Amino acid sequence: MLHLAEPGPDQATLLRLLQSAVRVPDHGKRVPWRFLSIRGDARHALGERLAARHRERDPDAGEALIEKDRGRFSHAPLIVVVVARLGPDPKIPEQERLLSAGCVCFALLQAAQALGYRGCWLTGWAAYDPEIARWFGLDAHEHIVGFIHLGTPTLAVPERERPDPRDLLSEWAP
Repeated sequence: MLHLAEPGPDQATLLRLLQSAVRVPDHGKRVPWRFLSIRGDARHALGERLAARHRERDPDAGEALIEKDRGRFSHAPLIVVVVARLGPDPKIPEQERLLSAGCVCFALLQAAQALGYRGCWLTGWAAYDPEIARWFGLDAHEHIVGFIHLGTPTLAVPERERPDPRDLLSEWAP
């Protein structure tokens, strides 16, 4: 997220990205997700509120942690908050709906990359804080599953080491 800069996706491009992102498994056509976008000065205002909330939660927090939260949403030009809409459902288990929301996050990152942007999917403590959920207008059955930071890459990030799939694969037999 530190290596994402302007230009970020404009509104028309964001809608194109989201059009791709919503093409994920969605059993029962529940659409168990929604989006919030954060741009411009709203990113900095959110950072200020986040820093204050951190201080509220932990009065002994060091200044470096508070400053990290203050700048958390200031690096990328666009942040998309992906919200899972869960709650009771007589047919589709909550886990399937949560996985669908996770797929939306990943599909959004893939769509952004296809158009030359880069992204970073983060959560952190802010995704789980009830006060922050209130700021975003989430109801009791909604949960933040990702803050998707989007922008133009400022440098080529080297590929990180990945696990070898052969070490993870086993064959089941009855």
